Amino acid sequence: MLQPRLLLRLPIPPCQYLHTFSRRLYPTEVLPPSDPGIARNEALGVQSHPQYDPEDKNAPILRTYKPRTPGLRHLKRPINDHLYKGRPYIPLTHSRRGQHIGGRNSHTGQITVRHRGGGHKRRIRTVDFHRLEPGKHLVERIEHDPGRSAHIALLTRTVGQVRSYSYIVAPHGMRAGEEVESFRQGIPEALVRELGGTHDAGMIAAKTAFRGNCLPLHMIPPGAIVYNVGLKKGGKAQLCRSAGTFATVISKNEGDSKSSLYVNVKLKSGEIRRIHRDCCATIGTASNVNFHRRQLGKAGRKRWLGIRPTVRGVAMNASDHPHGGGRGKSKGNVHPVSIWGQLTKSGYKTRTKSNVNRFVVTPRPRSEGKKSKAKKKKAS
Repeated sequence: MLQPRLLLRLPIPPCQYLHTFSRRLYPTEVLPPSDPGIARNEALGVQSHPQYDPEDKNAPILRTYKPRTPGLRHLKRPINDHLYKGRPYIPLTHSRRGQHIGGRNSHTGQITVRHRGGGHKRRIRTVDFHRLEPGKHLVERIEHDPGRSAHIALLTRTVGQVRSYSYIVAPHGMRAGEEVESFRQGIPEALVRELGGTHDAGMIAAKTAFRGNCLPLHMIPPGAIVYNVGLKKGGKAQLCRSAGTFATVISKNEGDSKSSLYVNVKLKSGEIRRIHRDCCATIGTASNVNFHRRQLGKAGRKRWLGIRPTVRGVAMNASDHPHGGGRGKSKGNVHPVSIWGQLTKSGYKTRTKSNVNRFVVTPRPRSEGKKSKAKKKKAS
């Protein structure tokens, strides 16, 4: 039992860092001098876009267990046998100490997020959401990140005697040995020469729009599936970062002079939003698409995730909740409200009409109250 643990505790090689902005995103290590008799492959020498089918239609997607214990009877987990079994790359992590203090803020110590606290000890992975470093990066391995639902990929890039590392959110179907590249700094000169000096959008997309590559929105063809979508020009990715989420590029508004600076993107919720053409997006779908199908199996697994129990309002005292107090399971003559007294049902709207997001072209379809649904039934 001790032998595998000894292999995981090998000393970490010394690292040197790049400029201030990439100090934590791209830690580097100096490699020993290579043998001059051996030709060094700077292009990483792997197939850039291997033909890989991530899923078999007949293969099971969830793993079940024999009910040897009550906690295993209802336990279901997505099958992710391709994940790396060892520890993360330590220079790209930091401890979570002081960040799981029961949902309290740092100013007054009051609980601002209820039902949070405890949880298993974990380390925060520093994920690169900017993808500013150009050049080809080799996917070393796919790892599980305890701080997010999607999987992450460890990338390496070797230039001369220096090797840099970074984490990204892995797309669905990515495996170790692939190559990814970022084109946020522009199109490389080598690619322009390969295309004969032309800047045709279709030809550029045929060479750049591959799974895992990060591009500005104006370089992505309409109809493409993307994730890790940014909201600010030159900023980091903010949308579609959780497991199985994606967005679709609808149109680039090339014929309209007023809207040509924005690209219409349809989010998974159904909302169509205008985003600046220079914002970043990654080709593909966020990995671990079967995450929503899992079943924890027992209450203890929920506590390991740092989630505490939820108490019903009718089970509280009258001083703790508007539904509390009284004899029996009754909230009295009170409409369903939250602990702060705000209405929670019957289609009660909480958004002000004056604070409208001007970048939303089509809002997402929202659930309606019972009365409006009954009116539609009668009208039909």
